[in-house]
Amino acid sequence: MDGIVTDVTVGVKRGSDELLSGSVLSSPNSNMSSMVVTANGNDSKKFKGEDKMDGAPSRVLHIRKLPGEVTETEVIALGLPFGKVTNILMLKGKNQAFLELATEEAAITMVNYYSAVTPHLRNQPIYIQYSNHKELKTDNTLNQRAQAVLQAVTAVQTANTPLSGTTVSESAVTPAQSPVLRIIIDNMYYPVTLDVLHQIFTKFGAVLKIITFTKNNQFQALLQYGDPVNAQQAKLALDGQNIYNACCTLRIDFSKLVNLNVKYNNDKSRDYTRPDLPSGDGQPALDPAIAAAFAKETSLLGLPVAAVPGALSPLAIPNAAAAAAAAAAGRVGMPGVSAGGNTVLLVSNLNEEMVTPQSLFTLFGVYGDVQRVKILYNKKDSALIQMADGHQSQLAMNHLNGQKMYGKIIRVTLSKHQTVQLPREGLDDQGLTKDFGNSPLHRFKKPGSKNFQNIFPPSATLHLSNIPPSAAEEDLRTLFANTGGTVKAFKFFQDHKMALLQMATVEEAIQALIDLHNYNLGENHHLRVSFSKSTI
Repeated sequence: MDGIVTDVTVGVKRGSDELLSGSVLSSPNSNMSSMVVTANGNDSKKFKGEDKMDGAPSRVLHIRKLPGEVTETEVIALGLPFGKVTNILMLKGKNQAFLELATEEAAITMVNYYSAVTPHLRNQPIYIQYSNHKELKTDNTLNQRAQAVLQAVTAVQTANTPLSGTTVSESAVTPAQSPVLRIIIDNMYYPVTLDVLHQIFTKFGAVLKIITFTKNNQFQALLQYGDPVNAQQAKLALDGQNIYNACCTLRIDFSKLVNLNVKYNNDKSRDYTRPDLPSGDGQPALDPAIAAAFAKETSLLGLPVAAVPGALSPLAIPNAAAAAAAAAAGRVGMPGVSAGGNTVLLVSNLNEEMVTPQSLFTLFGVYGDVQRVKILYNKKDSALIQMADGHQSQLAMNHLNGQKMYGKIIRVTLSKHQTVQLPREGLDDQGLTKDFGNSPLHRFKKPGSKNFQNIFPPSATLHLSNIPPSAAEEDLRTLFANTGGTVKAFKFFQDHKMALLQMATVEEAIQALIDLHNYNLGENHHLRVSFSKSTI
């Protein structure tokens, strides 16, 4: 292998010591654009346009801080649970490697997983990020040992296929036969933990391993059965079902992976075949009390539980389990869920010339029922917003922090206040505090309301409903253009009571929603506006 490294040229605009300095490495998206890797001694051909690709996903991953004595096999093993590894380049002198996976999707899954669970090789933490290279071009004659290792490992992974000559015959498991399911949970209004998933999916066979992670602001999981038949049955029975009434919808597909490699047993990942695994550095181990709570099937959960049609019993989550799930979710700080904690949000960097309690009520009302709003008297670019519960405040924070409102990027955090105080009787606070507790405009008052299923991040496309029969496309286009933006596209639904309307930017769509939600279109029709996940 040392012979290979002498033929690897690394062109670095900075000094190579600087490349390995803490300042460059501490940033997960540090710009690797200055690094050129070739394995054929030719360093003159620089990859074009790399400066623009800072942190963009790629199927080539750059692995840093490797222990000196680490082998190719160990590095390849990091990628195997996520898909086929198609190339590897070790830079031994620099304690780095480049690993190429067959698909970008596999690489993204791998990076997401290892951002939640720090990968270790030989008890040393290592760092994985996207490379600026879209593929690894290595000279196979110089990289022979690495290629031989790769072929041997691939042969073992593709169901122990024998090597024929130097090529590996392709017999990767087809997706429909995989024992691994990929699970996405839509409308996650209540916490869904690894243990809740285990309880639901064990009805169809022994669950061996589960890995959970968050991708594109959505809670996802990979779950492995011992037998592909069990995976098939679970997918048929559970795809599209709600764990709780009107929320937490399961979306299930077969994964391209055939085996999950679980390093730690904790709240994010579990290998049920290996109870001896460590909980991992900085990861909360599963609390014995919580484990006991899940083992104890007590009465049904207080939340309304949805029944799966057919012979299946309802997706019953016991009471103790629900409490434990909420506790675990709160403890792990999983994005998108909270243990029913703080209901008050602090919003800062507001445009104090423009903002009103009403505009904050309308925008934050997309993610929950706003009870009270107080713009701070001595700091009018900040406001306190009290939601109906901790889940709603968490949803609003996740979706609205970093968005633009009236031209300024707003910051949303949980406040230390438990409630928003109303001004004392007879005290004029210039209309800065407003109580919306009895507002008829709350979207989530009715349990099981369809609105629970239509909570999406701010987007340029808006969903309009409650449109009167007399309203024409032109009227609605003009109405939305008058909010100061550009209407890019419009489409009525078949019944003309609903439509999709696309603004030029997310900021324009936010503005239009603030201005026009509940707008009176006549004929006793008040327009309802929400963000859509669709595009026109």
